[in-house]
Amino acid sequence: MRTLNELIALYERRGQLQYSGEPVTQLMHAWQCFLWGKREGAGPSMLLAAFFHDIGHLFQADDQSPTLEGINDQHEKIGAALLARVFSRSVSLPVELHVDAKRFLVATDPSYSALLSDDSMRSLKLQGGAMTAAEQSMFKRNASHEDAIRLRRWDEKSKESNVNTPSIESIKASLLTCADRLNGNGA
Repeated sequence: MRTLNELIALYERRGQLQYSGEPVTQLMHAWQCFLWGKREGAGPSMLLAAFFHDIGHLFQADDQSPTLEGINDQHEKIGAALLARVFSRSVSLPVELHVDAKRFLVATDPSYSALLSDDSMRSLKLQGGAMTAAEQSMFKRNASHEDAIRLRRWDEKSKESNVNTPSIESIKASLLTCADRLNGNGA
């Protein structure tokens, strides 16, 4: 997988999968996360990271959440590896770190855990739970940790069933515009 069109094609084929335990599909969730990034004035790297942050979930063998079987699917690593073949680390690294950002926020923000769905709480346990003080210190040393935290916060807000999702063609146009801007080809 080496092109943006191939990444988008995954959402054409599998984007209608239900986002486990949530009232949205994978495509709806990705689009809503992209919109949160736009609302907050994110640049093209973060907008692309926002849309593609859960692309690793599209490689699950079935439609069920792996957390129900006690499996950590490591979707953040799968997704980051795919995105690194197409984009710079400014896109792939926040995706790779968005699970660590959840663990960090659970450890450092007392109100954050209340935002997590049942499935997200199950995955949190499988992903290592709240970060220890030493893990927090290591996480904060990463230059992209703040981007990962922003992405994580958008992720939690992006599970609304009443948000209109445009056609895949319209979404593709938005993503191509971001990619052009990222590569210096757009305004």
